[in-house]
Amino acid sequence: MDGVNNIDELLKKEFLITNGIGGYASSSLSFANTRKYHGLLIASDNPPTQRNILVHKVEERIKLGDDYLDLSTNKYGDVIHPHGYNYLKSFERLPVAKWQYSGDGWSVTKEVMMLEGSNTTIIRYHNQGDSDLDIELHPLFTYRDYHSILRENQYDFYYESLDKAIKIHPFPDSKPIFYKYSQGDFTEERSWYKSIHYDRTAYRGMDPEEDSYRIGFTTMKIKAGRTGYILFTDDEAKLNSKPATAMRQLQKEYDTKAAMSGNDDFLRDLLISGDQFVVDRASTQSKSILAGYHWFTDWGRDTMIAMRGLTISADRKKESESILKTFFEYLDRGMLPNRFPDHEGQEVEYNTIDATLWLFIVLHEYYQKFQDLKFIKKYVGRLEDVIEQHIAGTRYDIHVNDKGFIQGGVDGYQLTWMDAKVDGYVVTPRIGCPVEITALWYNALKIFDGFNLLLKQNSKIDTKRYIDLVEKNFRRSFMSDSGYLYDYIDDQGNPNADFRCNQIYAVSLPYSLLNKKEEKAIVQQVGEKLVTGYGLRSLDSDNPAFIPIYHGDQWSRDTAYHQGTVWAFVLGEYCEAYLKVHKYTKKAKREIIKLIKPLQDHFYEHNCVHGISEIFDGADPSDGRGCINQAWSVSSLIKIYIDHKLYEL
Repeated sequence: MDGVNNIDELLKKEFLITNGIGGYASSSLSFANTRKYHGLLIASDNPPTQRNILVHKVEERIKLGDDYLDLSTNKYGDVIHPHGYNYLKSFERLPVAKWQYSGDGWSVTKEVMMLEGSNTTIIRYHNQGDSDLDIELHPLFTYRDYHSILRENQYDFYYESLDKAIKIHPFPDSKPIFYKYSQGDFTEERSWYKSIHYDRTAYRGMDPEEDSYRIGFTTMKIKAGRTGYILFTDDEAKLNSKPATAMRQLQKEYDTKAAMSGNDDFLRDLLISGDQFVVDRASTQSKSILAGYHWFTDWGRDTMIAMRGLTISADRKKESESILKTFFEYLDRGMLPNRFPDHEGQEVEYNTIDATLWLFIVLHEYYQKFQDLKFIKKYVGRLEDVIEQHIAGTRYDIHVNDKGFIQGGVDGYQLTWMDAKVDGYVVTPRIGCPVEITALWYNALKIFDGFNLLLKQNSKIDTKRYIDLVEKNFRRSFMSDSGYLYDYIDDQGNPNADFRCNQIYAVSLPYSLLNKKEEKAIVQQVGEKLVTGYGLRSLDSDNPAFIPIYHGDQWSRDTAYHQGTVWAFVLGEYCEAYLKVHKYTKKAKREIIKLIKPLQDHFYEHNCVHGISEIFDGADPSDGRGCINQAWSVSSLIKIYIDHKLYEL
């Protein structure tokens, strides 16, 4: 990515570097923080949760004779200062994030990396010029939960001197922050940097200004052709870590994904991006999947949907098993948790009607990929219990009704993936029988039967009865006169006629309740009314409830969340359905490659570089909204690319 000194573009684009335990480093490409979630060291104290921002950024300047040239950039209100972006010549993301700055007679690169499994960020500076380079590095510290904002306060940031390092105590009894510099000297010079402005935070209707603290600065002379580095960590044992350690890990990851991708650069880069979501969970001693960066944690529904591409299609059997084993351990009353506790004393949350049904899809795809019947046999009894519990009835009035459908929901709770709730108001309650839940339930029954057939065993549940009921009643309940599927049937038996993306699951899932003609009609109508190059609209734009722009305070954003906002991850389901009704021909696959080209351009050129946003505006889906890199957004493309070998075309 060359010629990147357009400040408006640099402020819009972001980078993300992660450490495998929920921590990360992220900012705009100019290194002017534009979100309260930005920083160079966001540490996870209880992986992958309890994230605290420890280091905001580093103010850098080089000395040429008696003059100083600032390489850093900040925004204070509407004022940009300093203008270091003018010296930025290029940015590369892989295998390591690298910025190149240069001017008359000098050139320096900056590389940012994190140690895998550690809250440790390393920044390496390489003098590419012919003369020695004097550089001043001014770290800006903080100590706060990543959802909050820091103002000038009584934090004293007391520090102890170590060998080429300092140990910082932001306030009494706080966890220390360690700062190491490879060479040079540290000079104490304390000050608050006041009212740094975050444009992206302002757009989301939140407090957009923050203060940051400087303890002092490091002066470093880097000889021509040589390097120097600084390191931030919350673990004193990592102070002796070297950039080469992190570089080796990054190169290994790059080489592994390159070998898996069939020489397709886009698939390679998607796989590397996908790795950012697969994390260690300390409380369960297992792998988990973060739903998205910067602010989401690991949730049941998102994990089930995202792992289909991130770990199953991506051939990560060990990680798949680790995730599944954990969720099986937490099955309760036939339900998977939607949220694990992040702190002691918190309860596991089971407020989801679909996460458990997605478990059957995941296991079906796990078996298709790995042919591991032993693993299926170990857990098929738990699947039987899930079906029994749903037939008998479980939380939130979730039960099988007399038509064989899963019905559920109570006032005040959001149970499907359309789960926006603000100030107690559930935006899309969908109480009754949602169309995708019915399709998932039918698939769960068919998959369970298929496993029993493979295992040559019988179930005590008369699954055929429920399969027959769903098949008998689905069309008459869900099929509209216009040939599309109603979004849900309410608890009084009345259809909701909103044209939504949820109907595509009736075609994309392994077992269909529709004939070929019906499937084709649905794919065609969804394609005409909901499909964009960035995802599917969650609601038809002709609907009076359609909201074209996702922005503003939490009420504005949450009430728009599923009312037309474009969701990238559902595009994968549409692609699957499209390929199915067009018999997986090469021509159909080429059409899919053309369809997702805007997302590919987005991945490389917009918002999070090497990431896919969570959502896009419904009216003009060109700028990413929500999380800058979303697990199921990336996963859906990985799954389509690998499962249908698009990388071969």
